[in-house]
Amino acid sequence: MAPRAPPLTAFGAGKVILLGEHSVVYGHPALAGPLSQGVTARGVPAKRCQLSLPAHLSRAQRAQLTAAFARAAEATGSPLVKVSLEADLPLAVGLGSSAALSVACARLLLKAAGKEPTPKEAARVAWAMEQEFHGTPSGVDHTTSAEERLVLYRRKPATDTLGTGRVVGSPRPLHVVVALAGERSPTKATVGALRARQARWPERYQRLFKEMGRVASEGAKAVEAGDLEALGDAMNVNQGLLAALGLSSPPLEEMVYRLRELGALGAKLTGAGGDGGAVIGLFLEPAPAVKQLTALGVRCFSSQLAGPRAL
Repeated sequence: MAPRAPPLTAFGAGKVILLGEHSVVYGHPALAGPLSQGVTARGVPAKRCQLSLPAHLSRAQRAQLTAAFARAAEATGSPLVKVSLEADLPLAVGLGSSAALSVACARLLLKAAGKEPTPKEAARVAWAMEQEFHGTPSGVDHTTSAEERLVLYRRKPATDTLGTGRVVGSPRPLHVVVALAGERSPTKATVGALRARQARWPERYQRLFKEMGRVASEGAKAVEAGDLEALGDAMNVNQGLLAALGLSSPPLEEMVYRLRELGALGAKLTGAGGDGGAVIGLFLEPAPAVKQLTALGVRCFSSQLAGPRAL
């Protein structure tokens, strides 16, 4: 009997947007980094290319995931493998869980097809899945996940083409604390309401989007210069702009100020915003903040997005 092939594994990182969410949809740059938490895909040989669907999904979610996986399978030649998924990332809170899933599936299917799962190839396949999940995504989530590095991402507005991400190096460790607050609104509802406001008052909202893009570019320069204090200030300014766009809420604002009180150099919501979701704080030493927040019953964790890592 021939030896059984070892199972394949592949990982897709979650992400946080440090600067520039929402404005990235309108063609301005966003600064985003990969989390250590994400989605792991595992594959075993099978008679056909298939996905083992998680039991907790609704009928609509199962249909959408099946359709997205079919796109990825087609893009990789439908290798004969059965794929299962595991996540250690909070889902549907603005941390790029669908992109992490897409990149994990893309990498595993590429491996199963005997192809090199380079960041470029993983992003290409994951993009097909993300279009099924979100229709017209900006691309920042799966690009960050595929690169697994801090990127300054920009795309052409009102197009279906994938944008480009420039890797941003950091001479200093870049740590964030991610804390969850409130009940998250559906992303489509939050994005749709913002789109309606900017369509009604386009000049005003374009000024805010443009300023967010400038802040993102300034933040990238601050990272490269090792000036984390300047990055933190950029995050605080970005939070004010997000609030001006109508994307924050009392639970999110309360968590922003709590993180600042715990020593964050800067803090802001990350992702779509709305009634609740994820808030990030930039810390030189994140462990004490995580300990205090956990003691208060706040769901939180820390992650290093860039920079030298301790051996």
